[in-house]
Amino acid sequence: MHDRRRVRFRVNGEEHDLDLPVRRTLADVLRHDIGLTGTHLGCEHGVCGACTVVLDGDAVRSCLLFGVQVDGCQVETVEGLARDGALHPLQEAFSATHGLQCGFCTPGFLMLAKAYLDANPHPDPAEIREVLSSNLCRCTGYQGIVEAVSRVAAAGAEA
Repeated sequence: MHDRRRVRFRVNGEEHDLDLPVRRTLADVLRHDIGLTGTHLGCEHGVCGACTVVLDGDAVRSCLLFGVQVDGCQVETVEGLARDGALHPLQEAFSATHGLQCGFCTPGFLMLAKAYLDANPHPDPAEIREVLSSNLCRCTGYQGIVEAVSRVAAAGAEA
């Protein structure tokens, strides 16, 4: 019985060629095989959204995918948001609006918001609130998170 498979995929622009157990989740591959620990595991059932990453442009729950399923794909994690020492506008906005407290859910919210704004650069506040409602936060009350994403959307609309 062959329970491993070789896969090639890109994470934050870097190519990875790994021999993976077929049942290892993408979240575990990112954390344990690649060493990117920004992707957090909360419920491990796809409910909380803490493990959200961007896969070929779409926000996905990395706890619900097997690593072998991303063969040939592009994965973006929270570690890939900052560029050349500068925070991504979403990271800056989360800080400015107090959109994080304990920070555990923040990477998932950031990646969800990034994928959403990449696909919908001019959302209205109701759409933002609806999209963000798919991720759970036990600390903030969501208002700062919604405000952060709204600020980035507004800044993009003005640019």
